[in-house]
Amino acid sequence: MDFIQIAKEVLEIEAKELLRSAENLGREIEKAVNIVMQTKGKLIVTGVGKSGLVGAKIAATLASTGTSSFFLHPTEAMHGDLGMIGSDDAVLAISYSGESEELIKILPHIKRFNIPLIGMARDSNSSLGRYSDVFLSIYIEKEACPLDIAPTSSTTLTLGIGDALAVCLMKKRDFQKSDFASFHPGGSLGKQLFIKVSDLMRSKDLPIVSENTSLKDAIVTMSEGRLGNILITNSQNKLVGLLSDGDLRRALLDNNFSMENSVLEYACKNPKVLDNANMLASDALKVVEEYKIQLLVITNKNGNVDGVLHIHDLVEAGIK
Repeated sequence: MDFIQIAKEVLEIEAKELLRSAENLGREIEKAVNIVMQTKGKLIVTGVGKSGLVGAKIAATLASTGTSSFFLHPTEAMHGDLGMIGSDDAVLAISYSGESEELIKILPHIKRFNIPLIGMARDSNSSLGRYSDVFLSIYIEKEACPLDIAPTSSTTLTLGIGDALAVCLMKKRDFQKSDFASFHPGGSLGKQLFIKVSDLMRSKDLPIVSENTSLKDAIVTMSEGRLGNILITNSQNKLVGLLSDGDLRRALLDNNFSMENSVLEYACKNPKVLDNANMLASDALKVVEEYKIQLLVITNKNGNVDGVLHIHDLVEAGIK
């Protein structure tokens, strides 16, 4: 069997269904957006079987993009959880056939309280379609399953319509990256937008020596500091140089090298520094990458050392 060709056909079939649906998309999606925007409470997503699994994903996407939402299984709703749906809420119900028994049973209770209902099914004349205030068609011509039975194209389309609704709501709310990060503080985007240099920099027991310190004594401090660098300050405690282990290795090749010489003689006298500890750590990483350095010295506006930020600190914090 040519499995590459089989897989290609599956993707092509599902892609065609998505494109066909996009071409036939009407004003119902706009009506659905308006219902959700006018809802004071939550958008409750419900469905059974594969539709329920897709519904749970749609609810998660909505919740992470600014629409207060959660998934409720119809069976659980019939056994007490129906009380989780309040008068200020709206419901998004999903059933490809539009006739799922467990789902249809809860619809009269939802409508009894005049709760807005957005339905997703293949046929607007189905039970779900008739109960719905807004109907979003998920009709397909062909499942990708070779038997044309297993939900494949239909679940892909359902997920796509759910994503389309979520994105429309994001646009309506002018939902930005900073908003997204607020819902994902532990995610990579949250780290990029919230973690600052001050959160990661080391400020205690820094390997600092005065500019008059001998190279011999500075090496001892470098070993104790375990940063591979020495920070050199003047009498006003301002940074005047930085000695790295690389600088030290290059110094050994100097014909006039002496361990008794001043450490400043072999140091970099214009090291890269940041004078803003409130800078985002992700922006600091860009500086590290641009200058191909391992250590950033953090100073205040007067040039006094406040701390250091090592590339390892950024990597361990998951900053990208």
